Amino acid sequence: MRAALLEAGGQPLVVVDDVEVAAPGPGQVRVKVAHCGLCHSDLTMMSSGAIVPVVLGHEAAGEVTDVGVGVTSVAPGDKVLLAPLAACGHCYWCVRGEVSICESAMIGLAGIFPDGSTPLSRGGAVVYRGVGVGGFGEYVVTAESGVVKLDPDTPLDVAAVIGCAVQTGVGAVLNTAKVEEGATVLVMGLGGVGISVVQGARLAGASRIIVSDPFAERRDAAARFGATDALDPTDADVVASCHELTRGIGVDYAFDAAGHPDLLGVGLAATRRGGTTVGVGVSGGAQELTISAASHVMGEKKLLGCVFGSANPHREVPRLVALWQAGRLDLEGMISERRPLDEINEGFDDMKAGKGIRTVLTL
Repeated sequence: MRAALLEAGGQPLVVVDDVEVAAPGPGQVRVKVAHCGLCHSDLTMMSSGAIVPVVLGHEAAGEVTDVGVGVTSVAPGDKVLLAPLAACGHCYWCVRGEVSICESAMIGLAGIFPDGSTPLSRGGAVVYRGVGVGGFGEYVVTAESGVVKLDPDTPLDVAAVIGCAVQTGVGAVLNTAKVEEGATVLVMGLGGVGISVVQGARLAGASRIIVSDPFAERRDAAARFGATDALDPTDADVVASCHELTRGIGVDYAFDAAGHPDLLGVGLAATRRGGTTVGVGVSGGAQELTISAASHVMGEKKLLGCVFGSANPHREVPRLVALWQAGRLDLEGMISERRPLDEINEGFDDMKAGKGIRTVLTL
């Protein structure tokens, strides 16, 4: 198959046409990928943290081509959304409803199935699958739990952005933080995940949605999705501004959607006593955050981590599609650019430059 391959960290992706993809084994599904979004997590893994060679891409949708023995929930011809880090359904975390941090899913971060195998190879050598998907290739083989069936009339380019950006951002608000109606919210970073956090805050009925991003284009776009106030962090003091906008109290919730420990510190300072800061974006490398233990304890502040919106895709995806169908969630507006697979590096260049919200590839 054709695929965009990362052969070494820090290098551009190379589009090749000789990656071999296995037939699905028992309990597995093979999907022909129609569209895959570019996520900042892919960019992070390109520069650090990816086991190579690897086919990255995890925000994908397509059509089932064939299934392995025992698969019952989908059949060839079904439209599906690919769920990053497919859950096993029976580990310690899954039985407690915490499927986003499933034991098997965490193994998937290494680009392999729980048994150590991978369905991809090239010239007899192993090729890994990024974030348990590998959506920058024409075909994906995943566990049955890694696909969510879509209605036949669902446009796959629009559905693709649910897989990571929307599921993560909206889920961070509704599932992880459980933002209540009337709350005040700060969103730092306005890529696909950040804009989805804004949409989640709007869905939750937040009274004030303050956004912070250094790119004016993204700040302007956020207003269309529900932001009430916009800050340029290169010019404004985000912490002081948040306190000023909330009558000196501080925001109820802060979200780091860019993935930088410094922003978690800003969130903790911008939130009120008893407030909650949520880390949504993923940072590269061994970056650390230092917290004043006394002020953290005495202020009863909360710092939460969030993986893929703390969501169960088999519950979350149908809910998000229904919200989109009802006109309460804007998916089309998130797609800034559509590009063919050959232009994948140009799409990542746009991301580095802060251009647009989401680029979706057509495979």
